Amino acid sequence: MSTRTELRPAASLYRLLAWLSPSFPIGAFSYSHGLEAAAAAGALYDRATLQGWITAIIEHGSGRIGADIQRDAYRAAQARDLAALDIVNRRGLAFRATSELALEASQQGDAFLNTCLAAWPHAFLQTWAALHQAACLPAAFGAAAACAGIALEDALLGYLQAFASNLISAGLRLGLIGQTDGQRILAALEPVVAEAAAAALTRDPADFGSATFGVDLASMAHETQYSRLFRS
Repeated sequence: MSTRTELRPAASLYRLLAWLSPSFPIGAFSYSHGLEAAAAAGALYDRATLQGWITAIIEHGSGRIGADIQRDAYRAAQARDLAALDIVNRRGLAFRATSELALEASQQGDAFLNTCLAAWPHAFLQTWAALHQAACLPAAFGAAAACAGIALEDALLGYLQAFASNLISAGLRLGLIGQTDGQRILAALEPVVAEAAAAALTRDPADFGSATFGVDLASMAHETQYSRLFRS
């Protein structure tokens, strides 16, 4: 007969898969992270250019920032340290280059936390939710993963893979690639995502930051783009 302890790894994996599913209602499908403006400008036009764009974001942009925020939020929640979690969350909200990227992080973060608590209530997360005004997605996800007993390594890998998948989906809907090329990009990004997740585990918190100025400029251009499919 299975015990609660024996079931725990399966339950943790189940939650990780549920929270990272495209069907989890955080509105990720409505954001392109500046990709739409880059495509309109002609900077992105095929599989190679889209793959390079996403690789840069994962290694040096919001993927790197998100992984660090998620790691620190996970450790704060694991220690049940509300003050530390609040500091991490504020950092995750502040380090956004444009208003649209800030909206992308906060709206998805609030949606994730509210939905997570509605379906999987947890006392620590409920207390934190009552104290803060807005949650950034990687902080909310990292804290929830810790409370669910999901391994940090798995949470980081899953978060970055889901982030990359959403950008590929945006490229698909913009007509840059077809479905098969989307899977080719996802396959090619496997070592990129794995290395980015592993690097976040050992990176010094003082090395926090990003350097994807092309993405930031594209996001700024998107704010005034006349015809748009996406919110960022």
